[in-house]
Amino acid sequence: MARHPRWVRRLLSESDLEAVARGVAAAESGTSAEIRVHLDHRCPQDPVARAVAVFERLGMHRTEDRHGVLVYIAVADRKLAVIGDQGIHDRVGEGYWRELVADVTRHFREERPRDGLLHAVSELGRALAQHFPRRPDDTNELADHVSIG
Repeated sequence: MARHPRWVRRLLSESDLEAVARGVAAAESGTSAEIRVHLDHRCPQDPVARAVAVFERLGMHRTEDRHGVLVYIAVADRKLAVIGDQGIHDRVGEGYWRELVADVTRHFREERPRDGLLHAVSELGRALAQHFPRRPDDTNELADHVSIG
């Protein structure tokens, strides 16, 4: 396995990254939606704008049902955004995203980034299963591992 950059290792250990990937897989087990977690070192712009660009770069807008969600973190700049494709956004609303970001931010402030990310993917899995239940023919369209930019 490739060694991650120092800025990643300062935030999350290898076992933390693996736990988040397992958490994504578990969260997706009850929904047809797709969840990704992405880490950038820096984000000189608005984190939502950067998250939109990463969302597109990762091909999340190309999922069959257009129901992907991205948890975006700029580690050095301490910026966070959670965005969903339009179909998801229409169902959960802006307040849901703000509340989820506040919860994750609280975990990060308490120096518990692993717990914050596990909370985010678990909560997303619960909400997505409600609106987009898993279908018998569902396939995992996007990788579950944490992507690093």
